[in-house]
Order: sequence, then structure tokens, then C-alpha cells
Amino acid sequence: MGTRNVIRFSKYHGLGNDYLVIDSADSPTITPSLTRRICDRHLGIGADGILLWSRTAGRAVRILNPDGSEAEKSGNGLRIFARHLYDCGIVTSDPFSVTTPGGAVTCRVIDGGGAVSVEMGRVSFQSGDIPVAGASREVLEEELIVAGRSLRFSAATIGNPHCVLIRESVSEAETRALGPLIERDARFPHRTNVQFVQVLDRDNLRIEIWERGAGYTAASGSSSCAAAAIAHRLGLVGRSITVHMRGGALSIDIHDDFQICMRGPVVKVADGHIDRECLKDVLFE
Repeated sequence: MGTRNVIRFSKYHGLGNDYLVIDSADSPTITPSLTRRICDRHLGIGADGILLWSRTAGRAVRILNPDGSEAEKSGNGLRIFARHLYDCGIVTSDPFSVTTPGGAVTCRVIDGGGAVSVEMGRVSFQSGDIPVAGASREVLEEELIVAGRSLRFSAATIGNPHCVLIRESVSEAETRALGPLIERDARFPHRTNVQFVQVLDRDNLRIEIWERGAGYTAASGSSSCAAAAIAHRLGLVGRSITVHMRGGALSIDIHDDFQICMRGPVVKVADGHIDRECLKDVLFE
């Protein structure tokens, strides 16, 4: 690598949710300030996050949010990482495992790389697992006061925390207004992802998403899984659901004991290098 090109990356998107895949062996230490600069859409390459891995460490990935924090799991990120492993010739179209801080998952690349299915693991509604403050319980249909409004919410984890609100209709405006307040509500000690959910029928949901550490998001795989699981737990939908988002749709299947399988597209965008010049003021902080 030359003296100016300090970080190699591959960029992909899943329904418009874009990530940079970076090999940690091929870059300096990725600090929170460096993450924020790289993900900045004006000062850096621009992305909804970074997938950090190392060829020498096997199929393990860390998921860095654009604010510099770290996520336990990401559905779109996992599909993208699986596609990257496939593009690198490390895996084939046979199922393979990937390790995340939120637990191991099983991935399968299909349609020649155009789509990926991920066995995302088991959804839990237990307060201690998510976590949600208070007594041990399933967090279903509880009251939440936000900006003087009384809302009903349910919560779940699929390796990362989610707060789901069933609404008669959903909108970007409400998501942007209430999402950041709910994300940092005191009852969520690790903060939370937030989904506003409209039930279209027994097979279809529409959701709007406020993503912890990223903000308003056009698509999210783990959010789709959590929204579908809670809607099913509340008896509002069946076991095979299409979740519609601004970025597109994902297919979610709910198996016994709330094991979740997610399927959706991945698109390769670019391979490239990030120049030292745009990073020089944050590179060695």
C-alpha cells in the first residue's frame, strides 16, 4: 500500500443501507473518531456503518455505527458481510457461520450473490435479555410517555435491543421526532433501536426506523426481524411476513421458539482506497 492510501474498503448496500467492509489487518486502528470521519458523507467516503474483520481471524465481524459506537448485530450488515466473503472466494453458496458480538448466525448466499439469507437467531422478549429496566418480565404492550404523549410499546432482542410501537399509520416525520427520544429513554440502559410499525394485513408490515447510533434509516434487517417477531407475538401477523421499508422489502420467516430467518438483496458498489489527506486530523487521535 502506498503512503497516501491508508485504508482499503469494499462498499455494498442492502436496500440502500450501505456499509464499508474493511480488513483490520489492512488499516490503522479504527477509532470512534476515525469511524465518524470515514462514514461522513461530505468529509469521508460516506456510509451507514463499517464492517470490520480480518482474514486471519476467520468469519468474525464487528459492526461500527457512524457515530463511532458499536452494534451487536445488523441484518443488512450481515448480508453484506456474507456477500463480501463470497466475493473474496472464502465461502461458497453452501451455508456458513458468521460470528458477531450479538451471537453467531448462519448465512447462505443465493442468486449468484444477488441475495443472502441469514438465520438471525432467537428473538427474546424478556426484559433482562434486551435489556429494559424494571422487574423481570416479557416487555409487551407497555406504556411509554414521550414528549408528553402516551404510547404503547413492546421490546425485543435478536442480539441487539429493539423498541416496537404498533401504529395505525407510520411516517418519517413521527420517526424523526420521537425516535431519538425513545432511543435514549432511561428504561433502555444500552439505548435502543426504534421501529414504528403499521400492520397492512396478516402477511405484510410497513415500518419506519430510527436506528441506534445511526439515526433515521431507510432499511434495517434486525429491525425487520424484531418488528415481525413482536407483531407475531401479539397475534397480528402469521409466520411468513414481508416487511416493507422506504428502501425496499425483506422476507422474514418465524420458526419455532421465535427463531428468525431473514432474506434480502445485496448490491456491490465499489472497491477503493481512502486517502490519508481526509483522515490526517483524526488518524492518530
